[in-house]
Amino acid sequence: MSGKEHSRRLPMTVTFLEMISKPVALPPPLPRGKIAFLRSEHPPVHFYRYLYDAVGSKYFWVDRKKIPDDKLADIIHAASNHLYVLYTDGTPAGMAELDFRADGTANIAYFGLTPEATGKRLGYFFLYQACASAWAQPISKLLVNTCTLDHPRALPLYQRLGFTPYAREERFVELL
Repeated sequence: MSGKEHSRRLPMTVTFLEMISKPVALPPPLPRGKIAFLRSEHPPVHFYRYLYDAVGSKYFWVDRKKIPDDKLADIIHAASNHLYVLYTDGTPAGMAELDFRADGTANIAYFGLTPEATGKRLGYFFLYQACASAWAQPISKLLVNTCTLDHPRALPLYQRLGFTPYAREERFVELL
């Protein structure tokens, strides 16, 4: 070995899903406790990195960790990027990042809950709010993808809200 650490690759199956009309399901009831769903406009990079790591480290989210702060700021501060944060009792409990770069289409780039919020029946409420926010924009399609490294209830949650799988691919994530 040359002294460089070799990266580790984890195989995964990615499922791509789409929603071509607003969800027809009734809005879920507000979860118990103090709940807030807020758009974070021009979040500091350190706050974004905190959310990204708090939500995604268990699921091997690494792509945004590889991006330097100035480039990440360009992405998260773009008008086409909407970051929503779920708060419980005043503490960040999840993030939903919506990407509106493609004309007429929104993509849920990142979505998830912190470990402390997982298992507290917040996922459906949070996803519903994120989808409603996406559909409040002039779109005709909402996309999301999930993989076998994500929470095991991610795919069923997306389908429960009305997303339909349209493709699957075998990929890998390159760990840092």
